[in-house]
Amino acid sequence: MPAGRPRPAAPGPPAPPAPLLGLLLLCALGAPPGSRAHTAIISPQDPTLLVGSSLQVTCSVLGEAPGTPAEGLYWTLNGRRLPADLSRLLNGSTLALVLSNLNGSQQQSGDNLVCHAPDGSILAGSCLYVGLPPEKPFNISCWSRNMRDLTCHWSPGTRGETFLPTNYSLKYKLRWYGQDNTCQEYHAAGPHSCHIPRDLALFTPYEIWVEATNRLGSARSDVLTLDILDVVTTDPPPDVHVSRVGGLEDQLSVRWVSPPALKDFLFQAKYQIRYRVEDSVDWKVVDDVSNQTSCRLAGLKPGTVYFVQVRCNPFGIYGSKRAGIWSEWSHPTAASTPRSERAGAGGGCEARGAEAGAGPVRRELKQFLGWLKKHAYCSNLSLRLYDQWRAWMQKASKGRQQHRARAACPRAEGARREALPDKL
Repeated sequence: MPAGRPRPAAPGPPAPPAPLLGLLLLCALGAPPGSRAHTAIISPQDPTLLVGSSLQVTCSVLGEAPGTPAEGLYWTLNGRRLPADLSRLLNGSTLALVLSNLNGSQQQSGDNLVCHAPDGSILAGSCLYVGLPPEKPFNISCWSRNMRDLTCHWSPGTRGETFLPTNYSLKYKLRWYGQDNTCQEYHAAGPHSCHIPRDLALFTPYEIWVEATNRLGSARSDVLTLDILDVVTTDPPPDVHVSRVGGLEDQLSVRWVSPPALKDFLFQAKYQIRYRVEDSVDWKVVDDVSNQTSCRLAGLKPGTVYFVQVRCNPFGIYGSKRAGIWSEWSHPTAASTPRSERAGAGGGCEARGAEAGAGPVRRELKQFLGWLKKHAYCSNLSLRLYDQWRAWMQKASKGRQQHRARAACPRAEGARREALPDKL
């Protein structure tokens, strides 16, 4: 659209009706239905310009006609009539139009510039391609799900929008020999992505790059060098199950199955778990799960719903020394911890005695949980020690409560009986 010349406060009167579909297809299919074929010509035809450029275009009436055939002609751009002060007669058969400081094309197929006769019929049309050359693509990342395929994604450039149809081609070849190959399955993983489904070699580096081209130029990304074994990823671990650990109100057990895509290959896997409470958006990540397919979460809040997710990172495939790529997180699985029963337990005399005796034990347990939480979430040895600790603590606490109850309650009963004669 022109932006450098003064314009009236309101647009000019609308052009007489023209076939709307014909206007939309002008740049794609040529002259629309209802036009007067070969009655005028626009020059230059279908120009390509940089954003901010200026353009002078003319509409010349063909053939011999009496009077001044160009008088009364007018222009439309994308169906809207342009102000008359942007046009001027060059001679009796030619009307000129000046557009300044052009903005990027509003349509990928080009903006429709049309010359009309006084009665509104279309005499000629042209497409304006106003945009920017492509920038150098960057941030190429690739991954393989089964060591036989490769999917790559890239960013189109810092500016991104070029206002013109821009073609991106992903190219690849073996590093030291072989010919250039072009990826064919685009948009497989969203915009600016391509999938290579087969015919890839292992144990040999590949060079990968992206080329961008449009009407105003071309650009090429830096070359990414990679080995397929170093960019292996998997689907998220399936069948994630979360359950309670008996009656322990501060623990949940998490189990899952290894991703099946790599079951036939020699590899190891690292897993991560993350969890959050139901009414929170903050996830807590457990990093040291190693190659296990189960884990026990400790130090949780009693009577609370938790959402749990697991992801996998394959490494050591066929002896590769690099870690793979983390998978997506599995779908959230929910479970709740048991409610604590300690709040309403025991009578008055038992509660005071138990609270006084249990204080040191609870402090030690809190310290133990803090150490476990920091160092050994999923260590089998630590969990066995923790289970032994809990069993010992509960047994000891129960014994102390029973002993204090037997010792305290008879004394209270005897004192009550001794006081009865005095009251009588």
